[in-house]
Amino acid sequence: MDIKEYFSRISYRGSYDKPDLATLTDIFQHHIRAVPFENLSIHCGESIELDLEVTYNKIVRKKRGGWCMENNHLLSWVLKTLGYDVILLGSKVYIPEYDAYADEIDHLLLKVMLDDKSYIVDGGFGMAYQMWQPMELISGTDQPQTPGVFRFLEDSGVWYLEKVKRKQWVPNQSLSTSHNVEKEVCRRVYLFTLQPRDIEEFRDRNTHLQTAPDSLFVTKSICSLQTADGVRALVGWKLTEIKYNYKDNMDLVEIRILADEEMEKTLKEKFNITLDKKFVPINTSRLSLF
Repeated sequence: MDIKEYFSRISYRGSYDKPDLATLTDIFQHHIRAVPFENLSIHCGESIELDLEVTYNKIVRKKRGGWCMENNHLLSWVLKTLGYDVILLGSKVYIPEYDAYADEIDHLLLKVMLDDKSYIVDGGFGMAYQMWQPMELISGTDQPQTPGVFRFLEDSGVWYLEKVKRKQWVPNQSLSTSHNVEKEVCRRVYLFTLQPRDIEEFRDRNTHLQTAPDSLFVTKSICSLQTADGVRALVGWKLTEIKYNYKDNMDLVEIRILADEEMEKTLKEKFNITLDKKFVPINTSRLSLF
């Protein structure tokens, strides 16, 4: 494992001799624009492992993406290598269709200490709820970013992340499946505590999420990547491209349904992914990712 090889993978050419907030933010933004959030391994007959070297080979050498436990585990190694003070945290993701958080920890994120301040760094959420900058861990303060306004709320030691949504302009309304797009002003994203975690604590959940018949990741094939001005995502056969703040505090949402024969080319051109094994798209869950 070589930090310069990782920097080449994310096209980072900046300095990294000083572990400060500016460097952290720059590396983080390069990562989320180069490394997709994706679960394609599940739908190619491959297993997702949490061994760091396996994750490094997959993301850095094979130019694949990964889900939170891969992306943020790799990021923790990168940041520790550069001298940052990094702690793994676990969170429970909010499921809007059930208006509830997951029963068990199902998401890995990072806490970074810098100049006596705590920052949450999460490069593995993907879709339209992916933060673009490290967020200072303070309660009740709006933290505006290009994707929207994020904020933390703390209650009795439990922290909640939420995102204020913009209105969306969807030219092709017939393909939109989000019934509550107009009504939903603010989306809860996940809750977490500051209890330090070890990667071993995520192994059971990592297995469950890729094998349980009702897991979102089993019922949907997902690949999303942040862009210079928005995000693109391939869920099943549906390709969604969002341009943030396109006009009048409104996001432009363009949707297209792909044919099977377009999949390989789209993954290569839109996400820079080439798969070793045959990919079988799926989207049987009604859970909305936007």
